[in-house]
Amino acid sequence: MNSETSPENQTEEHDMISAEHFAEEYESVGDYHRRAAHHFAAAAKHHMKAADADDDGDEESLAIHAFKAYRHQLEGVQYAEIAVMEADLQGDEIDADEAMAMREVATV
Repeated sequence: MNSETSPENQTEEHDMISAEHFAEEYESVGDYHRRAAHHFAAAAKHHMKAADADDDGDEESLAIHAFKAYRHQLEGVQYAEIAVMEADLQGDEIDADEAMAMREVATV
């Protein structure tokens, strides 16, 4: 298998295409939630690939996918937090307890 068609390169290509889809300006809180969802879904895919690599004893692929999963998770949390802050700024009335619970979930 050449490096151009390796699973890692296919994943990177998918990530770039997905990132291009979201490259435009954010106009609503919903856009931030969509971006967060995109990153959490990508993190889940990379975690599954890391688990498969671990089962296969492929340490290099495990490290690559674990790192990518971690980065996507961080970005997902960041966008989720921005969505909460933007909703607050737009005058959405959120109970203080609910806001705290949402922030705790976002940091998990």
